[in-house]
Amino acid sequence: MQDSPFVNIIMPIRNEADFIERAIRSILDNDYPADRMEILVVDGMSDDGTREIVDGLSKMDNRIKILDNPKQITPTAMNIGIKAARGDLFIRVDGHVEIPADFISKSIRCLHEHPQAWVAGGHIKTVADSFVGKVIAAAMQSPIGVGNSRFRLGDYEGWIDTLAFGAHYKWIVDKIGYFDEELVRNQDDEFNLRIILAGGKIWMSKSIQSIYFSRGSLRKLWRQYFQYGFWRIRTLQKHKRPANFRQIVPLLFVLSLLLTGLAGFLWKPIWILLAIEAAFYALALVIGALDVGCKSGWHYVLFAPIVFAILHFAYGLGSLWGVVRFSILRTSGTRKPEQMQMSR
Repeated sequence: MQDSPFVNIIMPIRNEADFIERAIRSILDNDYPADRMEILVVDGMSDDGTREIVDGLSKMDNRIKILDNPKQITPTAMNIGIKAARGDLFIRVDGHVEIPADFISKSIRCLHEHPQAWVAGGHIKTVADSFVGKVIAAAMQSPIGVGNSRFRLGDYEGWIDTLAFGAHYKWIVDKIGYFDEELVRNQDDEFNLRIILAGGKIWMSKSIQSIYFSRGSLRKLWRQYFQYGFWRIRTLQKHKRPANFRQIVPLLFVLSLLLTGLAGFLWKPIWILLAIEAAFYALALVIGALDVGCKSGWHYVLFAPIVFAILHFAYGLGSLWGVVRFSILRTSGTRKPEQMQMSR
């Protein structure tokens, strides 16, 4: 591979007027050779002014290209971008993300240094502007919120099962195919799973970091994580593989509450088990809140348990609905246009 291979940055976006300019400028400000990089903004027919912002930037810098995505979902956007890419490598960067000046060069250096890697990337630092958003960001960087998701927690160097915004060799699609366009969410995790199944490896470096702007409302957070849980079931069903324990803990938790709660109507002493489980969960929320307080500020402590509960119950109930839809009713998921912000 050349020392400076040509890189395409693929940006799947829709209605990102508040963030898109700084996202694109962070890419343009990278220290990677300007003539070895191109930005493909794949727009899901935005109607909030995003398109006009990108058009204006493209007139100032011809490295920015804008492509249409009529289907308005992320996997379709990624496939459009990959097919239009003329580089040796591609990196996904979402409209809600900023990358530091050395992001591209460090990602490619990792591929050089680890020849077995098909993908190399780093961890996500979650940030926000509002109070609610900052609590959400803090919770998404706590083990109580995201388990052992290493690319969210950071401080890890080594092989990993999935990460966001990695540098990919373009020839990967010749081996495993394109992104699965059925998966409105979790399409990047499923793509990474196919890489692992095909014998590829993914390297994470703690020296590589991207900045992700989290959801700013609890309602949007609930919807996001419900969809994550829902589409996780479809991914597992497609590949007929046992789930990673982290991925099914919320489902098992929700099921245990429902089943013990219902069983208690038949034999009331079972409600003692429900009370014990609820007490342990409350303790976990307190531990998580203290973790948030230590890392991010004590003024977030009282609100943190609410965010943790949303992360857990939204994902768990979404997974439960996925089991009903995909395994019991055997129907496909609803394919509505989604705001294509970072699916993690």
